[in-house]
Amino acid sequence: MSKVRMGLIGAGGWGAMHARTYAVSHQAELLGITDLEIDRATVLANQFGAKPYPHWEDLLADDSIDAVSVVTPDFAHEEILLAAAKARKHILAEKPLAMSVDACQRIIAAAEQSGIKLMVDFHARWSPPIHRAWESVRAGEIGTPRHIYYRLNDCISVPTEMLSWAAKSSVLWFVGSHAIDTVCWLVGDEVSRVYGISRKGVLAERGIDTPDYYFSMLEFRRGATAVIENSWIVPNSAMNLVDVKCELVGTDGALYVDQSHHRAVERYTNSKGSFPDVFVMPSVFGVQQGFAAESIKHFVDAVANDKPLLVTGQDGLRATRIITAVEESIRMRQPIDLQA
Repeated sequence: MSKVRMGLIGAGGWGAMHARTYAVSHQAELLGITDLEIDRATVLANQFGAKPYPHWEDLLADDSIDAVSVVTPDFAHEEILLAAAKARKHILAEKPLAMSVDACQRIIAAAEQSGIKLMVDFHARWSPPIHRAWESVRAGEIGTPRHIYYRLNDCISVPTEMLSWAAKSSVLWFVGSHAIDTVCWLVGDEVSRVYGISRKGVLAERGIDTPDYYFSMLEFRRGATAVIENSWIVPNSAMNLVDVKCELVGTDGALYVDQSHHRAVERYTNSKGSFPDVFVMPSVFGVQQGFAAESIKHFVDAVANDKPLLVTGQDGLRATRIITAVEESIRMRQPIDLQA
């Protein structure tokens, strides 16, 4: 296959980043875009010479499209992914794969039955600082991982202004799925037990019925422990929209990662200071850069050249299994064991 002919389902801000990435890829051609807001899909399609489709079913029915990016809200994945697999389109799914274990298993089974590639876009694995930490762990530079703290928080503008559907999800699903995958990948082990805490209040008072924050404790089979913090109520005056921190302590050393206050670039105006994005999705001379684009390029390369995927549907299933166990722990107010 010379070029992967792509379709894009979801033309919001993150979907537009997918489109920009395909536009600069030598292995991809963006053929079609669809969105619930057809005007938004049309504007983006016109920008990249693609065809706007009024419905995602119409896009999937186009035999000229080889693969799709599904960049829809957290709760709106299962039906589209099952249909895409049935249509034999290779799939790059934004996280979470689905919001239940059963749904994830159905999607994986459908992909296997159709013989298509299924990747979940856990793009933090392509983050240079996180990847360097992963290499250090694998090289034994800090010994055996013993405990890890991972923070991935959003400013309150994300659930109150950016996402119209925040009440249908949570910060645990929206960014916690990334955090959980990253932690499991860094530690290199499976989770045996979880315990979760969350609280509502600030967002509920604003009419958004979803928890303000979660603390998730993960116990790994070989003895390591992780604490993950995910909050949706960080004040908008924070230096970054997203706050990412990681501390990983092993038997022979430690790793510390700060992707928020990296100080590679500091910008101060009369009203606010900030650390502009130089890792996730910066553009250079109008060309999409950053590790968020690198994961998309990996998917295209894997489809174009029939290479193995570095993230699979099973990784999406693992994250969903852990999140649903954390939610059960919160309901039951007790730790929950995960089956081996």
